[in-house]
Amino acid sequence: MMKDDCIFCKLANNIIPTNSIYEDEDFKVILDANPVNAGHSLILPKNHADDLFQMEEEKVAKAYALAKKVAEAVKKATGCEGVNILQNNGAAAGQTVNHYHVHIIPRYKGDKLVMTFPQSTVTEEETKEVKEKLSALL
Repeated sequence: MMKDDCIFCKLANNIIPTNSIYEDEDFKVILDANPVNAGHSLILPKNHADDLFQMEEEKVAKAYALAKKVAEAVKKATGCEGVNILQNNGAAAGQTVNHYHVHIIPRYKGDKLVMTFPQSTVTEEETKEVKEKLSALL
């Protein structure tokens, strides 16, 4: 279902014009209106889901298969040196639009996007505790 007040629902369902590069029955792929680099693309499901946790498993699988296809096309079209495939869930993780989407970002050495992962301050005890909890849940 489409959510009436969702900008990404409107983009995915052709209510607002986009620079669309691919479309099927479940997804629309568009060029990002505010790209990091030329070719920065967004995979948008046509049916609304706020985030990964609201998506049906088969749609998540289809989104990531599509992400591979789009990333390969972006790499060929732009000649980029690498590609980030990024999907955020929740404000704490950097999600700014509450509609599941996947970024395909072409990357070049020296471009302005900085993504760093600082060294962990997690103790061995915390690691053991979370390992046990995760193992029990999976």
